[in-house]
Amino acid sequence: MPRAIISPSVLASDFGQLTAECKRMIKGGAEWLHMDVMDGHFVPNITMGAPILSCVKKGIPDIFMDCHMMVAEPEKWVNDIADAGGALYCFHHEATSDPLSLIRSIHGRGMKAGVAISPDTPSSAITDEVANAADMLLVMTVYPGRGGQKFLERCVPKVAELRARFPDKDIEVDGGVGPSTIDICAHAGSNVIVAGTAIFGAADPEGVIAQLKATVNTAQARIAAEKSS
Repeated sequence: MPRAIISPSVLASDFGQLTAECKRMIKGGAEWLHMDVMDGHFVPNITMGAPILSCVKKGIPDIFMDCHMMVAEPEKWVNDIADAGGALYCFHHEATSDPLSLIRSIHGRGMKAGVAISPDTPSSAITDEVANAADMLLVMTVYPGRGGQKFLERCVPKVAELRARFPDKDIEVDGGVGPSTIDICAHAGSNVIVAGTAIFGAADPEGVIAQLKATVNTAQARIAAEKSS
């Protein structure tokens, strides 16, 4: 299974100090920063776009921006996000009719490609061909569009199903994930963990990041031991 990666969601940060908040997370042990891009069409909320990502990249040249594109026409924004310094472009399966072409476009601009599914989309919607072409699969554990929602445990079996099909793929969970819900996600097989409020709102964000990472590592060790026994 791929290694544990913690990607704090900046949706829970102080947008007035976005670059400083990202630096604080990186100093605390975060490898990726999860940038929620919402267009007001695919989801009923507007957050940030390429100009803001570009400013963050300017302030932190080596940042890995995990761009979660909650947008109605993901094909339209590949070039803008690449130009802004995005490292991973994760689009919603529900928002495109040609995911393979989109993945090729993303790779063509030097970014990793991710495919996200919302709570009501089954994991079977992601075909083997699409998953093998993508670098990461994202299982939403809340409805996309707003932070601070309650974790939807019914989405976790999708993680396990995808992990069984794709043992070496990065599988991300996003939504309501924190110290109280990490166990179930990690044991289902997710290795990339998005957490917003649980990290940004913590008195000790560094400790929370370390705890989330340790839980994934423990789960992976247990899964590996079960397979070998």
